[in-house]
Amino acid sequence: MNWNAINFDWNQARSFLATAEEGSFSAAARVLARTQPTVGRQVAALEQALGVTLFERVGKSLNLTTAGAELLVHVSEMASVANRISLTATSQSQAVEGQVRITASDVVSAYQLPPILKQIRLAAPRLEIDVVAANDIRDIQRREADIAIRHVRPTQPGLIAKLVAEATAHFYAAPSYLEQVGRPRNEDELAKLGFVGFGDVDTMIGFLNPAGIEVTRKNFRIGSQSGIVSWELVRQGFGISVMSDDVAALTPGVERVLPEREPFKFPIWLATHSELQTARRIRLVFDQLANHLGSRTNY
Repeated sequence: MNWNAINFDWNQARSFLATAEEGSFSAAARVLARTQPTVGRQVAALEQALGVTLFERVGKSLNLTTAGAELLVHVSEMASVANRISLTATSQSQAVEGQVRITASDVVSAYQLPPILKQIRLAAPRLEIDVVAANDIRDIQRREADIAIRHVRPTQPGLIAKLVAEATAHFYAAPSYLEQVGRPRNEDELAKLGFVGFGDVDTMIGFLNPAGIEVTRKNFRIGSQSGIVSWELVRQGFGISVMSDDVAALTPGVERVLPEREPFKFPIWLATHSELQTARRIRLVFDQLANHLGSRTNY
């Protein structure tokens, strides 16, 4: 079939592309900020317009058909061209107005960004700031965000990454919890207490065990994929967890555990697309974030 001879709706094509890349309608809906039924209807409408089946439904999974795989090549090319056009247009804008999307973890977005955003608004009151609070890594090249705050160095081609700080973190808990179980005096005593899980528990165990904290899954009786929820559980006395010292300093009702222990250290990276740095509004926000995160963070 000659795909180039068929005129179809770009929104339908975006829904198809996101579904093919994410593997399900629900995941595609989260990426596109649409509802799952909307994505499903748009893919079905595209299938009807083309007269082919694009996905095979196998249980809860969606597998591309041969026709779907062929279409994916063309739609991916279209998306790449559209992204380049958008990047070029944005890079030519010198006005300090318009929207800038910043993505960071939910904890950073809720605790550390607001005071910085106040300063940015004073510097450029006509800017529109959209904070994308997400604990997964958003794709700057796909324009899911203009600037990303990350704790690992981005490696995608075409990105500019700047190390702005090395932050520190310690163990924290609510005084009420420590009064109930006793304040640990060393790492062995710490490993016998309850921990609040942030995200994947096995990942946390893989982080803590090499640091000398011999915890297992039995230590993690409660937790959340949301960093904000997990941190609130710590504050409410459900257990211990690691947290950035900057965030802990902004949180009443928590106490550092093993205060003399050497801190954990982790980098703070800013990333943006290389073409976006020539856009005045992107550059202004990037520089403001670099200055404030660097000055507010422990080294």
